Order: sequence, then structure tokens, then C-alpha cells
Amino acid sequence: MWKRIVKVLELAGGMMDELASTTGPRKDMVQNNCLEFMQSIKDIQVSLHDEIRSACEYRPFEKCDYGSRTANEICYRKVEFILSQFDGMKQTIDDYHTIV
Repeated sequence: MWKRIVKVLELAGGMMDELASTTGPRKDMVQNNCLEFMQSIKDIQVSLHDEIRSACEYRPFEKCDYGSRTANEICYRKVEFILSQFDGMKQTIDDYHTIV
């Protein structure tokens, strides 16, 4: 990218030299420099557009599994709690049957 920007600046400097020439600017030289300058500007614009678009699409936490791991841990704790409640109920039922 930087090389393209330097190239555009060189083209602009060359154009200024051509326009300041004591013999006057050469039409073909001015035309060629203008065409090359405009094409280089267009290339830089397209590159910047692509880089900006890819930066906007960047999702730094896209592959992060923190959310799913946390949800899994919460579910695991809920299951443990329910199992402990079932164990308590089973103990109560067993105690009831031994009394009856």
C-alpha cells in the first residue's frame, strides 16, 4: 500500500515538474501522467475499501468458547443440585418404608 502511495506522490511531483517546464508541458506526457495518476488513486481507493470492509467483518471473539463453557458449567451445577434433591427424596422415601 505504501509503495502505491509513494508512486502517486512521485507521479504528482513529475506532473508539477512537467507543468513548470520552461519549454511548456508536453501534452502526451501530461496525459500519460494523469491517466497513471488516476488509475493509481483508484487502486489505492479499492485497497482501502477492501481493508475497511475486512476490518468491519473482523470478529475477535468469533471462535471464543467462553459463553458455551459458562452455560455448560451452569447446567452441570443445576444437574448436580437436582440430583442432590433426588437423593434427599429417595432417603425420605426409604426412611418412610422402614417405618411402615
